Amino acid sequence: MNVVIIDDEPLARARIKRLLQHNEHILVQGEGDNGAQGLALIKQIQPDLVFLDIDMPGINGLEVAQQLNTLSVPPAIVFVTAYPEHALDALQLSAAGYLVKPVTEQALDKVLAQVGRLNKAHMQTQQSTKISYQLGGTIKSIELDLVYYFNAQEKYTNMVFEGGEALIEQSLKQLEQRFPTQLLRIHRNTLINKQRLVALHTLNSGVHSVELAGCKEQLNVSRRELKTVKNILQ
Repeated sequence: MNVVIIDDEPLARARIKRLLQHNEHILVQGEGDNGAQGLALIKQIQPDLVFLDIDMPGINGLEVAQQLNTLSVPPAIVFVTAYPEHALDALQLSAAGYLVKPVTEQALDKVLAQVGRLNKAHMQTQQSTKISYQLGGTIKSIELDLVYYFNAQEKYTNMVFEGGEALIEQSLKQLEQRFPTQLLRIHRNTLINKQRLVALHTLNSGVHSVELAGCKEQLNVSRRELKTVKNILQ
């Protein structure tokens, strides 16, 4: 597992690196001492796991994590901080783990085991990207690559894909959990296929909409999700 450590405290970085040396499956590929440097390093190395300090000058760890989560294949993130009260913020950003300084070997081993379980589950999910649906009494399946977007409709979800559309029973939340890196929420009722995202348009009325490759429709983007969409298109 390739690892990057981002922390503005040299001693904290050295401690984590030293503890990781006992694990033959871990390879520390790089270190950074601030958020901006960390982002550049992570995009260059594309590690499997990032140990990320929360309290750093400039771009803090939470802001770094928000940007990492917009990547097509984001790394697993373990937050490291001296302030336990940040735990809730970390969990809201779907962190794989959380360590309180000074980091102990026992706590580190525990979080690495947790990351390992998450990676295994992710790999199992990646093995099947087909979605089943029923059409005219026949059960069919389609590759996620062929899907444009999903739209919530009462008890069901409408799936729009190349050649048609169909209702499926999976909720938007379930789809997000199953395909966390492939799908992007642009509205509370809409998920899009991230690789289909082509452009963001702004109408005279101030309404924002996205253009998807191969899709004739333009879909509205909520104000809440606008920043995330912009970050992906940058």
